[in-house]
Amino acid sequence: MKSSAPSLAQQLPEDAGAPRAISVLGSTGSVGTQVLDVVRRLQGRVRVHSLSGGSNIALLAEQAREFRPEMLVAGTEQGARELESRLTGSGARVLWGDQGLAQAASAEAVHTVVVAVQGFAGLAPTLAAARTGKSIGIASKEVLVAAGPIVREALNAGGAMMVPVDSEHSAIFQCLAGEPEGCIDRIILTASGGPFANATREEMAAITPERALDHPTWKMGRKITVDSATLMNKGLEILEAEALFGVEAARVDVVIHPKSIVHSLVRFGDGSVKAQLGLPDMRLPIQYALLYPERPDTGLPKLDLLTCGPLEFRAPDEDKFPCLRLARQAAAAGGTMPAIMCAADDVAVEAFLAGEIGFLKIADVVSEVMDSAEVGANPGLDAVVESDRWARERAAQCVRRMR
Repeated sequence: MKSSAPSLAQQLPEDAGAPRAISVLGSTGSVGTQVLDVVRRLQGRVRVHSLSGGSNIALLAEQAREFRPEMLVAGTEQGARELESRLTGSGARVLWGDQGLAQAASAEAVHTVVVAVQGFAGLAPTLAAARTGKSIGIASKEVLVAAGPIVREALNAGGAMMVPVDSEHSAIFQCLAGEPEGCIDRIILTASGGPFANATREEMAAITPERALDHPTWKMGRKITVDSATLMNKGLEILEAEALFGVEAARVDVVIHPKSIVHSLVRFGDGSVKAQLGLPDMRLPIQYALLYPERPDTGLPKLDLLTCGPLEFRAPDEDKFPCLRLARQAAAAGGTMPAIMCAADDVAVEAFLAGEIGFLKIADVVSEVMDSAEVGANPGLDAVVESDRWARERAAQCVRRMR
């Protein structure tokens, strides 16, 4: 794995003037709906070949009527039947489940696959896209956290390219453009700090799901918003940076930057630092991933340095936000531990949102699962899948005991 972004995206389309056919996996979620807003703004520069929407059949049908994709994927067979009934005569091929996602990701006509499927479910279609040489806009960080080496192997085997969609990793990718391999000294990820950056541990014990979902700067899905509140999201991004850019987690720092204007930074061997700045709007990194390396003006809001206010930075408190420390421990352990951590966090966050455990118990569940795990080194895909299954079962047991 190389240590600069050009190794992630070496290919360019043969005909830059032709519309790029895209597959949007997770089109009904927060990132997916923003991808489609960017498609509207690009006015024919890209065309939608396929969409997947899990269980939100009504919204998926609405999107299908607007964008007229050739292929649609529902989460279940029942959902596929409902989708077909809503779209009688549309001509779209309707699939379902993991096999449907893999077909949408690997269809011959598709140039770019946006993986915005939540969590571990994004792994199989990412591998399918990689093995068939697609351009991949990766928005599912758990895929790279749980199975980074496996994804890298598939990218190399298929001659695929990957451009990150997360604002932080898009920023790093952009900072590394044109830089030589081996030039990175440190990667510096910025974090807003979430809604509880200034709360005490005592105050955090009483946090409700409603409060945790009220992020001060970003509009995101429920899981990622809670992960932002615990700083687990930033912990996952440490591991994601390691997978994407070949820089060990020990050389990835996190700083709290409440304004969310500086999206991340890279410090080079000579001490120079590059940063990428912009308004907190996911559509900008999405557009960059869809049209890399082009930068057309589509009317997105632009940053004004004279009005954005002072840019402040401070160190995170890992005692108050132990999920950040747990992520570093997972990175140090390697093997199957990152997949175990991801799965445990997924179960714990769902339990919190359902009112089954308190906010502070999220980290307790993850810690307990990690402490009881047997870590497999250099895992293959089957081992990663089994670790995910085991960790979810073990985390569910922890949740039941903590209720």
